[in-house]
Order: sequence, then C-alpha cells, then structure tokens
Amino acid sequence: MESTTTFTKTPGWLDWYAGPSRPRFRLPPGSVDAHCHVFGPGAEFPYAPERKYTPCDASKRQLFALRDHLGFDKNVIVQATCHGADNRALVDALRASGGRARGVATVRRSVTDGELQEMHAAGVRGTRFNFVKRLVDFTPRDELMEIAHRIAPMGWQVVIYFEAVDLPELWDFFTALPTTVVVDHMGRPDVTKPVDGPEFELFVKMMREHENIWSKVSCPERLTVAGPPALNGEQNAYRDVVPFARRLVETFPDRVLWGTDWPHPNLKNHMPDDGLLVDYIPHIAPTAELQRKLLVDNPTRLYWS
Repeated sequence: MESTTTFTKTPGWLDWYAGPSRPRFRLPPGSVDAHCHVFGPGAEFPYAPERKYTPCDASKRQLFALRDHLGFDKNVIVQATCHGADNRALVDALRASGGRARGVATVRRSVTDGELQEMHAAGVRGTRFNFVKRLVDFTPRDELMEIAHRIAPMGWQVVIYFEAVDLPELWDFFTALPTTVVVDHMGRPDVTKPVDGPEFELFVKMMREHENIWSKVSCPERLTVAGPPALNGEQNAYRDVVPFARRLVETFPDRVLWGTDWPHPNLKNHMPDDGLLVDYIPHIAPTAELQRKLLVDNPTRLYWS
C-alpha cells in the first residue's frame, strides 16, 4: 500500500527540465503563461488515490521562479488529474502569488456554493472537464452540464481537454455549454494530417460558429512528430505543429492563449527546454500585434477583468 507521504513517479515518464535557457524572444510586458501546473509536493498535498499517473513534485516556488526566469508577469495554473478534485495545492499557489496567478479547478457535483466562493476569492476562474480516456474515468455529461450552469453566474469558464478524433461525438455537448469554453492544446490534432484537412477543419468550424469558444495554441512538444531542435537540428522547433497553431492565431486572434504546460507531465520521448518553448512563439504569432493579443490582452481579459 502506497504511503500518503511517499510517492513513486510513474516509470518511464521524464522529470521536468531543470536548467531552462533564457529565451531569445523578449516577451511583451504583462505576458501571461496561461497553462501551467503545480504538483504537490506530495508530502504536503497528497495525490489523488484514483489518479492514472504520479508526477514528480513541482512546487509553487519552482513555478514562480520559472515565471521570472522566462519573463512572464503572471500565470494561469490548471488543476491536473493527478490531484483529482482536491484543489488545495492549486489554491495554496494562488494565495501565495500576490494576485499574479489565476486558477482553473476541478470540481464535482458535490461541491458546495461556499466552496466555490472560497475558490473564487483565491483566484479560481474556471473548471476543467477532461475527456482524454487514458487520463480520467468517465464523468456523466449531465453532471458536467450541471456544474457548468452553477459556475456560469460567477463568470467562470469551462476548460475542455480532448483528442481530435473524439470531437464529432463531443460537439453537441461542447457547443451547448453556457460559459466561455477554452480548448486545451488545439484539441490535440494529429499533425501528420493536413492543416486544412477534415479533422482540423472541424475544430476550426466549431470556433468559427461559436464565438464563446477559445483555444490554447500550446503544447507543441506533445503534438510534434518532427521533434525539438535538439533532435532535428533546426532553428524552427516543432515545425510540424506551427501551421496548426498559426492558423488559429491568425484566424481567431482575440480568442487564443498560450502556455508552457510546465512541468510537462506524462512525457516519454523528450522533455522540452521551456526557454526554447518561448522562442517558438514568434513562429506561430509572427507580428507584435498578434504576440500582444496572444500573451497579454487575451489572458488578461479572460482571467483578470
């Protein structure tokens, strides 16, 4: 039986990159890392018994140090599945941020109005619904819709995480949500398929027809087949992901967000240098105006207004 104070990281998954480079790309003032996590530390904030993986510890102190090193001003911290609906580590990080972090929690139907208000006061501004089958067990859609209607009056958003092949069966549910909806990582497209092919075109269609739907153009390290510079020797890292992200940035410039995804849980092939991830941004947002919208204006409007 696993101890409540000792956690063994899932075998085969990499630890986060401990020596990130300083980015060459200079972030505009007020930039927000709009997708990152805190894990534990497990001895203080135990991982959920029902979790599908155990990460390495990644504390708020380490996250804030990375924020400053990379040149971001603020963070949006997203509750990861390894903590389930126990949001204590997230709330602790928000309270320690001095107003420089907002959060996306995981809640269940049993959450009380008082608990929602307490999380809101700490800086939570949304809840995450995860549909990636290898990461979570199924939650009935009627429960999720009930939660969405409860948080809508608070101005919270719903963050959805799914894989591209599952979008057709999830379309009706997503488009019926009564809140702003933010899609994690472009809906995880298969970047070996055409950027104008039917699979990604369906996602673009959803954003075009539903103005409440936003997308994070993040996580090229999860989507790439070509790989990072250290593997392919190219300055333009993650070149196979660029056309997908750039299409969304240029088509929906006021509804896109970007984040590091630090500390990059569940990766097996390579662990990204977060400094090089920042240097990826000009490839997907090639003008100063698009960069400012992606990094400053959009996340500030969504999380701090």
